[in-house]
Amino acid sequence: MTANVLAVGGSLGEHSFTRQALDRAVSAAGADAEQLDLREFDLPVYDSDRRNAGDADAFRARVRAADGVLLGTPVYHGTYSSALKAALDYCGFDEFEATPVGLLAVAGGRFPGATLAHLRETCRVLHADVLAHQVALPQAKNVISDGEFVDEEYADRVDELGRRVVQAARRRDAVAADAPTRG
Repeated sequence: MTANVLAVGGSLGEHSFTRQALDRAVSAAGADAEQLDLREFDLPVYDSDRRNAGDADAFRARVRAADGVLLGTPVYHGTYSSALKAALDYCGFDEFEATPVGLLAVAGGRFPGATLAHLRETCRVLHADVLAHQVALPQAKNVISDGEFVDEEYADRVDELGRRVVQAARRRDAVAADAPTRG
C-alpha cells in the first residue's frame, strides 16, 4: 500500500537548512513523498473575508489529498515561520482531520523546543494526528554542511521521521479501508 506524503517547509530561503532537512525526510519516506515549495504559492496573510485569496484553493487541495504531512520550519523569534503560519491559516479540519503529521524545527541557535510545541498545538487544533516522534535540529550549521548531514544522530532522527509519517499514513488508510460502509 502506497502513501502520499507531502512535506511543507516554512522557509522561503533557497538553500535553507529546513528545506535540506525536509529533503532528507522526504527521501527516507519514499517515492510517493514530495516537498511542496511555498514560494510557488500566492498565500497572502490570511483574511477571513478572503478565504480563497491567491492560491489558497490549490494549496488546500494538495494538503487534503495527502495521506500524511511533514511540516518543517525554521525558528523565528521562538516560534514557527510566518510563511508556514499563513499557509496553515488557510487550512482547516477538511485538510488535516486525522491526518498523520510529523514535525521538524531547525534552529540556528539553541534547541527549538518552544517552536515544536507551538506547531504541535496548531496541528492539534486542526485535528491532525501529530506523531510523538518529532525532530529538533539546534545549531543547524553543525548538523548540515554543503547540503549533507554531518551529524549521523540527527540524520537518523530525520530519516525516522520520514519513515514514521509513511507508516502512520498507511495504518490510517488500512483502517479506513476496513471500516464498514453505511448503506
